[in-house]
Amino acid sequence: MMGASVHLVTNQADLRPVKSDMGLAIEPTVTLADCPQSLTILFTPGGTDGTLAAARDPATIDFIRDRASHTQFVTSVCTGALILGAAGLLQGKRATTHWSVLPLLSQFGAEPVDARVVQDGELITGAGVSAGLDFGLSIVARLRGQPYAAASMLTAEYHPEPPFEGGTLSTTPREVSEPMTALFAPFVQEASKLRSTN
Repeated sequence: MMGASVHLVTNQADLRPVKSDMGLAIEPTVTLADCPQSLTILFTPGGTDGTLAAARDPATIDFIRDRASHTQFVTSVCTGALILGAAGLLQGKRATTHWSVLPLLSQFGAEPVDARVVQDGELITGAGVSAGLDFGLSIVARLRGQPYAAASMLTAEYHPEPPFEGGTLSTTPREVSEPMTALFAPFVQEASKLRSTN
């Protein structure tokens, strides 16, 4: 969105780059302490090890809980919903996340919804990775209107036509989905231990 100010917040003491699960480094712009208190959108991204670390970090959870009380929209994509759950922000809400941990949202008092984007009042959650595009367009539409979001969609030439069937558990052949489910099993096992801390 043109004119938007984005703060990339780190829970480290300084602004050194943070390496993602896949090795891509993100350069933060502000620390937890220096992030403005009032925000339009509080966004929590997902991942695996980083998600678990953030969901178990008291300073991060306190920050998210505090900023959520001064924010217009509380949001997540992929497994970032687990962090919102650990902060107690999913209680009584409909939400989505990556398919591998979708059933775990109920351990935070949420109603898991198998959808790419779920909006429940001020809470907006997106499913796994590529659903972030649908999520982003939903946010832009809420803030700037559908024509603006449609213009963004056209600029990005977002008109997905996957080269083959799949992408969800229900549409992916078992010979693909079963090994992938097994691959995520250790992460799911650790994520199943997370609980809300409020």
